[in-house]
Amino acid sequence: MSYQRDFSNKLSVGLVGVGSHAYRNILPAMTFLPVELKAFCDVDLDLARITAHQYGVSNCYQRIEEMLTKESLDAVFIAAPPRQHPQLTIQALDAGLHVWLEKPPAMRAEQVQQMIERQNGKVVVVGFKKVFMPSTRKVIEILNQSEFGQLKSMLAVYPMTIPPDGEKILAEHIHTNWLQNGCHPLSLMLAVGGTVDSVSTHRGKNGGGVCILSFDSGAVGNLHLAAGGGSGQPIEQYSFFGDSSQATIDNNLRITWQRGITFQYTSTTDYVPKGFDSGAIIWEPQNGLATLENKALFTQGFYHEMNYFCQCILSQTPAQIGSLKFAFHLMEVYESALLSKGELFAIGQ
Repeated sequence: MSYQRDFSNKLSVGLVGVGSHAYRNILPAMTFLPVELKAFCDVDLDLARITAHQYGVSNCYQRIEEMLTKESLDAVFIAAPPRQHPQLTIQALDAGLHVWLEKPPAMRAEQVQQMIERQNGKVVVVGFKKVFMPSTRKVIEILNQSEFGQLKSMLAVYPMTIPPDGEKILAEHIHTNWLQNGCHPLSLMLAVGGTVDSVSTHRGKNGGGVCILSFDSGAVGNLHLAAGGGSGQPIEQYSFFGDSSQATIDNNLRITWQRGITFQYTSTTDYVPKGFDSGAIIWEPQNGLATLENKALFTQGFYHEMNYFCQCILSQTPAQIGSLKFAFHLMEVYESALLSKGELFAIGQ
């Protein structure tokens, strides 16, 4: 682990979009990345200049075309509204730059496909933070252990409602909360479960409902749309059920691997048998020290997604996690969930 000031080999980067999210999360995370900030681009030029002064960035632009022409960059970080992501990404790719862009990547899956067609061998990573957060990576590690067995099903609980007028939303590129934040639980479920072949959405009359994902592997995912659960509450939960054990993520921070105990229905008398090869293993951050692993930039995956992008560029390795291919499939699932009215809706239908 190094800080920005420690790296000898740095990427020259520009940031497109210096709004609230970029200011709170993206720019602070760059403190720990092998990057040198060269330029800011934002439609609010005054805001860009104020932010640039704070970060020691010399040049600011209102239009990405001007920044791409005048600056010598290796990569850009894009944190703009999703309806602008496809055009901005393609412009940067056409200029020969690597691209990190915030989620959601676009308004429609077909726009992600257009980005793929213009990728030209460049590294592109979409910032699905829940794919990169340590708890997700640990669950994937657990599921790869032979003791876990085959993944049978998963349950996700997230405060969300899928609007009923899916056709109109897709046709008119309407920006809804299902697009903006529904990609959080979807991305985690797809990162763990793999490719989805069909979706079924059941909406509650008072909001909420369930979205059922059928995976190619045979596993089933239940996204419980917990409408009414306030965003200020620790409501988010994920559970993964295998042949012989279970893994859970609570509030994105607490990972539990329930390995079970030797159990006989009529004769087991002790729920804590001797030894340490059974029972639960729990991981969670300590909050007694002002260290990196307990900061939101790290626990929520911001650092990990951005560092992964940088390391892919430096090692000249195509992105496998958070790739455009992954983003395209996620957008397919997002669209299918909008279009389903209780029936099974095949991906790509």
